[in-house]
Amino acid sequence: MDLSNLKPAKGSVKSNNKRVGRGEGSGKGGTATRGHKGAKSRSGYSKKIGFEGGQMPLQRRVPKFGFNNRNRKEYQGINLDTLQTLVDNGKVKDTVDLSVLVENGLAGKNELVKILGRGELKAKLKVSVHKFTASGKEAIEAAGGEVVTL
Repeated sequence: MDLSNLKPAKGSVKSNNKRVGRGEGSGKGGTATRGHKGAKSRSGYSKKIGFEGGQMPLQRRVPKFGFNNRNRKEYQGINLDTLQTLVDNGKVKDTVDLSVLVENGLAGKNELVKILGRGELKAKLKVSVHKFTASGKEAIEAAGGEVVTL
């Protein structure tokens, strides 16, 4: 084998493209299959996203509504039954803080965490997170645990 007889693998090269704009003799010269006149026939044409041919675009026909509060704080909710599951699986002994929740994939390291009241908690835990619902706080203290707000 040498450079004079190298060929691509059979079926790997497929070139039956029509080469447009290569002179009148090719049959695809002149307008190069772009038709006559109009924006699409000219170089540099690019249609704007959402353009509907001059009709008022959907994005502008549909009214804006609602309100986004820039001061809103989003909390990652964690229920009591989830905490009880951690205790049952032996992943938590007596304290639950942000690092434990991040390790177990229940919250991100930069997220604010709120303990919610679904389920029941039998274990005595010291829970330290950003917020608690009234029912969640009550249930933790009823089980003999301690609540610490960060």
